[in-house]
Amino acid sequence: MSYLQTELRTVTELDHVRIYNLVRRQSGMVGGDITEVIDNADLVRSEEIPANVVTMYSQVLVADVHSGEQRKLTLCYPADANPAAGFISVLSPVGASLLGLPVGAIASWTAPDGTRVAAQVQDILFQPEASGDYMS
Repeated sequence: MSYLQTELRTVTELDHVRIYNLVRRQSGMVGGDITEVIDNADLVRSEEIPANVVTMYSQVLVADVHSGEQRKLTLCYPADANPAAGFISVLSPVGASLLGLPVGAIASWTAPDGTRVAAQVQDILFQPEASGDYMS
Protein backbone atom coordinates (compact mmCIF):
# COMPACT_ATOMS: atom_id res chain seq x y z
CA MET A 1 0.00 0.00 0.00
CA SER A 2 1.38 3.38 -1.00
CA TYR A 3 1.60 6.14 1.58
CA LEU A 4 2.34 8.71 -1.12
CA GLN A 5 0.10 11.76 -1.11
CA THR A 6 -0.50 13.33 -4.51
CA GLU A 7 -2.49 16.47 -3.71
CA LEU A 8 -0.96 19.95 -3.90
CA ARG A 9 1.40 19.02 -6.74
CA THR A 10 2.51 21.35 -9.51
CA VAL A 11 4.85 19.94 -12.16
CA THR A 12 6.37 21.56 -15.22
CA GLU A 13 5.30 20.22 -18.59
CA LEU A 14 8.96 19.48 -19.38
CA ASP A 15 9.46 17.47 -16.17
CA HIS A 16 6.21 15.62 -16.87
CA VAL A 17 7.28 14.61 -20.40
CA ARG A 18 10.79 13.59 -19.34
CA ILE A 19 9.58 11.51 -16.39
CA TYR A 20 6.79 9.93 -18.44
CA ASN A 21 9.31 8.93 -21.15
CA LEU A 22 11.76 7.65 -18.54
CA VAL A 23 9.10 5.42 -16.97
CA ARG A 24 8.02 4.22 -20.41
CA ARG A 25 11.62 3.27 -21.29
CA GLN A 26 11.87 1.33 -18.03
CA SER A 27 9.26 -1.09 -19.49
CA GLY A 28 6.95 -0.74 -16.53
CA MET A 29 9.49 -2.13 -14.02
CA VAL A 30 9.15 1.03 -11.93
CA GLY A 31 7.00 4.09 -11.91
CA GLY A 32 3.90 3.34 -9.86
CA ASP A 33 4.24 6.22 -7.40
CA ILE A 34 5.79 8.73 -9.78
CA THR A 35 3.23 7.93 -12.48
CA GLU A 36 0.47 8.67 -9.98
CA VAL A 37 2.14 11.98 -9.09
CA ILE A 38 2.60 13.24 -12.65
CA ASP A 39 -0.84 12.03 -13.76
CA ASN A 40 -2.56 13.98 -10.96
CA ALA A 41 -0.39 17.11 -10.89
CA ASP A 42 -1.29 20.54 -12.19
CA LEU A 43 0.93 21.06 -15.24
CA VAL A 44 2.47 24.45 -15.97
CA ARG A 45 5.07 25.79 -18.38
CA SER A 46 8.58 25.94 -16.92
CA GLU A 47 8.48 29.74 -17.00
CA GLU A 48 5.31 29.70 -14.87
CA ILE A 49 6.36 27.35 -12.05
CA PRO A 50 6.40 29.13 -8.68
CA ALA A 51 9.88 29.45 -7.16
CA ASN A 52 8.69 27.67 -3.99
CA VAL A 53 7.87 24.36 -5.76
CA VAL A 54 10.20 21.34 -5.99
CA THR A 55 11.15 20.62 -9.62
CA MET A 56 13.79 18.37 -11.16
CA TYR A 57 17.28 19.31 -9.99
CA SER A 58 15.90 21.48 -7.20
CA GLN A 59 18.00 21.44 -4.06
CA VAL A 60 15.71 21.33 -1.04
CA LEU A 61 16.02 21.39 2.72
CA VAL A 62 13.72 18.88 4.40
CA ALA A 63 13.17 18.09 8.07
CA ASP A 64 11.90 14.82 9.50
CA VAL A 65 8.55 15.61 11.13
CA HIS A 66 9.29 13.40 14.14
CA SER A 67 12.97 13.99 14.90
CA GLY A 68 13.41 17.43 13.33
CA GLU A 69 16.60 16.20 11.65
CA GLN A 70 17.34 18.29 8.56
CA ARG A 71 18.80 17.08 5.32
CA LYS A 72 19.70 18.78 2.04
CA LEU A 73 18.49 16.79 -0.99
CA THR A 74 18.69 17.30 -4.75
CA LEU A 75 15.94 15.72 -6.85
CA CYS A 76 17.48 14.09 -9.93
CA TYR A 77 17.05 11.41 -12.59
CA PRO A 78 18.20 7.84 -11.81
CA ALA A 79 21.50 8.15 -13.71
CA ASP A 80 22.57 11.00 -11.40
CA ALA A 81 21.32 9.46 -8.15
CA ASN A 82 23.72 9.14 -5.22
CA PRO A 83 21.63 8.95 -2.03
CA ALA A 84 24.68 9.13 0.27
CA ALA A 85 25.54 12.51 -1.30
CA GLY A 86 21.92 13.71 -1.17
CA PHE A 87 21.08 13.13 -4.86
CA ILE A 88 17.69 11.40 -4.80
CA SER A 89 16.15 9.74 -7.87
CA VAL A 90 12.70 10.96 -8.81
CA LEU A 91 11.75 7.30 -9.26
CA SER A 92 12.53 6.49 -5.62
CA PRO A 93 9.78 6.75 -2.98
CA VAL A 94 11.51 9.82 -1.49
CA GLY A 95 11.94 11.50 -4.88
CA ALA A 96 8.37 10.80 -5.98
CA SER A 97 7.10 12.20 -2.69
CA LEU A 98 8.99 15.49 -3.18
CA LEU A 99 8.25 16.31 -6.82
CA GLY A 100 5.83 19.20 -7.20
CA LEU A 101 5.46 20.02 -3.50
CA PRO A 102 5.60 23.62 -2.29
CA VAL A 103 7.66 24.82 0.66
CA GLY A 104 5.82 23.96 3.87
CA ALA A 105 4.20 20.80 2.51
CA ILE A 106 4.79 17.38 4.03
CA ALA A 107 6.38 14.70 1.84
CA SER A 108 5.45 11.21 2.98
CA TRP A 109 6.45 7.78 1.76
CA THR A 110 6.88 4.19 2.80
CA ALA A 111 10.48 3.13 3.45
CA PRO A 112 11.76 -0.23 2.15
CA ASP A 113 11.30 -1.73 5.63
CA GLY A 114 7.61 -0.72 5.61
CA THR A 115 7.90 2.21 8.00
CA ARG A 116 6.08 5.40 7.19
CA VAL A 117 8.32 8.43 6.85
CA ALA A 118 7.32 12.09 6.66
CA ALA A 119 9.43 15.19 6.14
CA GLN A 120 8.50 18.83 5.69
CA VAL A 121 9.88 20.79 2.76
CA GLN A 122 11.43 23.68 4.69
CA ASP A 123 13.18 25.58 1.93
CA ILE A 124 14.16 25.43 -1.71
CA LEU A 125 17.83 26.31 -1.80
CA PHE A 126 18.02 26.16 -5.59
CA GLN A 127 15.42 25.70 -8.32
CA PRO A 128 16.63 25.72 -11.96
CA GLU A 129 13.56 27.54 -13.25
CA ALA A 130 13.88 30.32 -10.65
CA SER A 131 17.40 30.87 -11.99
CA GLY A 132 16.16 31.17 -15.57
CA ASP A 133 17.12 27.61 -16.55
CA TYR A 134 14.02 26.18 -18.19
CA MET A 135 15.70 23.18 -19.84
CA SER A 136 17.35 21.24 -16.95
